[in-house]
Amino acid sequence: MNRENQRILNQLHVLSDGLVLFLSFPIAFWMRFYVFHGKISVPLVNYIVLGVVYTAAQLFTYAAFGLYQDLHGKRLRVELPRLWEATLLDSVVLQSLLFMSWGIHYSRGLLLMAFFLSVGVLSAKRIALRAVLRRHRESNRSLKQVLLLGSGALAKKYLGVISADRMLGYAPIGYVSEKKGLKRLRWLGDFEKLGQLLEQTRPDEVVAALEPEDVQRTPDIIAACDSAGVRLSIIPFFADYMPSAPQIDDLNGIPLMNIRRIPLDSWTNAFCKRAMDIVLSALLLVLLSPVLAVCALGVKLSSPGPVIFRQERVGRDKKLFWMYKFRSMRVNDEDTTAWSKQSDDRRTRFGAFMRKCSLDELPQLWNVLKGDMSLVGPRPELPYFVDQFRDQVPLYMVKHQVRPGITGWAQVRGLRGDTSIRARIEHDIYYIEHWSFWFDLQILVMTVFGGKFINDEELTREKVAP
Repeated sequence: MNRENQRILNQLHVLSDGLVLFLSFPIAFWMRFYVFHGKISVPLVNYIVLGVVYTAAQLFTYAAFGLYQDLHGKRLRVELPRLWEATLLDSVVLQSLLFMSWGIHYSRGLLLMAFFLSVGVLSAKRIALRAVLRRHRESNRSLKQVLLLGSGALAKKYLGVISADRMLGYAPIGYVSEKKGLKRLRWLGDFEKLGQLLEQTRPDEVVAALEPEDVQRTPDIIAACDSAGVRLSIIPFFADYMPSAPQIDDLNGIPLMNIRRIPLDSWTNAFCKRAMDIVLSALLLVLLSPVLAVCALGVKLSSPGPVIFRQERVGRDKKLFWMYKFRSMRVNDEDTTAWSKQSDDRRTRFGAFMRKCSLDELPQLWNVLKGDMSLVGPRPELPYFVDQFRDQVPLYMVKHQVRPGITGWAQVRGLRGDTSIRARIEHDIYYIEHWSFWFDLQILVMTVFGGKFINDEELTREKVAP
């Protein structure tokens, strides 16, 4: 699908979502008061005005949750949960605002009907849209014809990705390289014939996936594609070390690619995140003070020793800080090198309960308020394990570019406790590179409403080979 068609499809996508969201209010009004014969306390016009405001806010939230990005490569199993989470978030906010302000007479049943109507129809629309696109792809009428340059590991990886998922919309017509190297694709010739091959095959796009030894051919490849009027995309040979959206700076006409520029390098983004941390951590410390008191008493009565367990962790910029938790184990000498497991006999009975419900993590709200941690971010690690993993797990130290968090993208995706270090780092890097205020909010909602604060210590950690 070309960029213009994708833009039109996205516009129709947003407009149809807005129409469904808006119509859910008058339809729910009819169902609530005419089908179920309820007593009308607020006229229809008020619900229509409310529907307009809610629709605008909901479309903004959908966009913040990434629901209007390119459909290529986006799975339903990813998109539908995001749709439900975003709709639930705004519905809860709406109900709360109406309850606390002038909307106390609005029908809660009507708003609940509008929620289920909208989320049901929007989910069905996305399922149907994917079915139509899949059938269109399978007909091969809208696949982008791609000429691949290269036959090494990078070319094989690219070919494997586009061949495994036709929804991406690419159809390779052949490859060009100095010698044959790809079994699943037709070899068209060497680089000397590129100009002639472009005229003969007339591809929609050329994708250069060159190995380091062929990079010197890049100027000739660019010239040949420009001469033929064909779009050229280049996969850098160091792509495995790049973020998905690298920052390109202009130094008086010289492009500089910063492969470790992250959204939180912006002081405005950093200010917003820090402000949210301060406000929410202070509020939670006050609201949860009874729970904190009960946990403290339980720890004191469960076994001798301090109530608060203090442990040194590695934070942002590799700086050490003391992380606080409610003590869940008996006092021992293995707190700086031991990796806790489900069968760990050091835990007390009350400590096991706290760990199961993540109550032992609550004192970290003080770490957030102090600035050592954030509400959302990669989990901080012991210095012992940082020294162990930094040379064994690719990109492990990148996580230290941001404040560590109480919860995070890896944790809400089930990667917490004794789980794969490599998988956790992959999720941490994704979070760091794609950070947004709404992404943080999404993770917090998933943590609370998705039950992600419940620990599952039966998972096993992947052993990292030395």
